[in-house]
Amino acid sequence: MDHKKELKEMYKDMKIEAGVFTMTNTQTDKVFVGSFNNLKRLNGFQFMLKTNTHTNKELQADYNSFGQEAFEVKIVEYLKKKEEGYFDAKKELEKLEQKWLDTLNPYGERGYNS
Repeated sequence: MDHKKELKEMYKDMKIEAGVFTMTNTQTDKVFVGSFNNLKRLNGFQFMLKTNTHTNKELQADYNSFGQEAFEVKIVEYLKKKEEGYFDAKKELEKLEQKWLDTLNPYGERGYNS
């Protein structure tokens, strides 16, 4: 099998994982809670911060002030998909994110969510 075809097959077999993540400012302990239906999108999230184009102005300002080293990203929970029956992944991911927003309360002085 040629290399290109092998890479395509590997890509098709890759598991796409959805879940909730936190980005914590280790200097201030402020937290941002977010979720993605494909956690590989975290790279794009971090790229926007590095290029000063993130839409969360407060998070962007602190990222610019404290630098990348001051932030720690963690995946706090993966979405467990039901094997049988109907499963609304988008709705379940929203519920999972809300659970973490309620738990961590990342608003105002405590975080970057609004």
